[in-house]
Amino acid sequence: MIWLHLFGHIIFVLLLGYYLIQNLQWYNYRLARVLLHHHAPWQHILFFLLPFFVYLALKEWVWVIDLVYGAALWWWQRGIDKRLVFTARVKRFFALLLLFTLLLDFLCLAKCGGEIYFTLLPLILALSASWLIERYLFALFQKEAKKRLDSLDPTIVSITASYGKTSIKNFLYQLLEPDFKVYKTPRSVNTLAGILKDINEELPQDTQVYITEAGAREPGDIDQIVRFLQPHYVVVGKVGPQHIEYFKSLERIIATKLEILRSERLKRAIVWDELPVKEDERVVQFGQNITNVKATLDGVEWDLELDGQTYHFSAPVLGGFNALNITAAVLVTKELGVRMEQLQERVRRLQSVEHRLQKIEAGGKLIIDDSFNGNLEGMLSSFDLVRSYKGRKVIVTPGLVESDEASNERLAKGIDEVFDLVIITGRLNKDILTRHISKPTIVVEEKSKLQEILAANTRPGDLILFSNDAPSYM
Repeated sequence: MIWLHLFGHIIFVLLLGYYLIQNLQWYNYRLARVLLHHHAPWQHILFFLLPFFVYLALKEWVWVIDLVYGAALWWWQRGIDKRLVFTARVKRFFALLLLFTLLLDFLCLAKCGGEIYFTLLPLILALSASWLIERYLFALFQKEAKKRLDSLDPTIVSITASYGKTSIKNFLYQLLEPDFKVYKTPRSVNTLAGILKDINEELPQDTQVYITEAGAREPGDIDQIVRFLQPHYVVVGKVGPQHIEYFKSLERIIATKLEILRSERLKRAIVWDELPVKEDERVVQFGQNITNVKATLDGVEWDLELDGQTYHFSAPVLGGFNALNITAAVLVTKELGVRMEQLQERVRRLQSVEHRLQKIEAGGKLIIDDSFNGNLEGMLSSFDLVRSYKGRKVIVTPGLVESDEASNERLAKGIDEVFDLVIITGRLNKDILTRHISKPTIVVEEKSKLQEILAANTRPGDLILFSNDAPSYM
């Protein structure tokens, strides 16, 4: 009976570990973020604290608890679109957890006759050992990446902003590609760990220009990237209260973004002109020199005043705010020797960035995929873009993620002014959005049902805007 109980306890600890490592993977393995900034803290009560205290009270029923808890975790995972990925790090964590659980349980079996089993201690030891191992492996990984980067010696461009980093990166890539062997980090990779992995595994041997993003959740994150990469050119795009819940103030966000200017190899910095930057001959500011912006469902055009001349640009890319993003890419490309006349022609052929105001026509419906746009100003701008559409307008959105209540109120009012049908995805902002939206509203808490809801509630001739997205665990 003791051995059966012991085995049941091991299974129980592994189930607790499964819930813990799933959350850590979501939040970039930052335990403080899991504990203090989780978007659904009630899950900690339901899937960790409650099973733990039930086990303490009813140890003799451990196998029943395992079955119920395992079923609950399986049910929970069914509705999640970002499930646990069994990376090498995750596998190492489970190996450590199993090892510490076995050692402590057999120690109890020898010393206490099987009366007491450690439950939280194996988790604490596994997390601590995992952290030490990952720090060591990270140092080795960083050393390997530094050696490879130094051997290739490309020109490095790093981009940061609250909004538009990935768009600027993709536009810059398209503008540089005709003249250089250019490579960009994939998707929205913007952490040092992601950049190191990219350098070690993907960076081509013949790269002349390497374009990276620099993101942050706390002060020092961008400085860490800059100290490693030492970029030659940097871009600081538009900065606002994105991730305000981590930084607590806009001033701290701005200071963190400007860490990118600390590169010892900096040749030129392209900086949004509403940021407080010290005078420096290496800094080129932009923003107010962009005028006459016109945005329609066919594209955007604007004028750029530069060096006493006015240049007209047009691009088949949606969104007036993209005039700013494309201009940042134009200014970097100009610094690398491409003439403005060539740039005007290349801008006319730019392709939209996937999931960022990407226009798609399907089944007689006009779909605007802006699901990677998660900031208030950009979302409101997209509302203005579709406002003049003659047919019925439908929006699919979770609201603003990692933002404050006032911003979601502004978003809700903007939605109410423009759209005929509102589909809210997820639980995160449903209460605040439904309070401020008077138009017909459907709440879809399980994203797996969204396609069915859209099929039943939209028709040919509708415009459907997918505005922002959020993982289902939020």
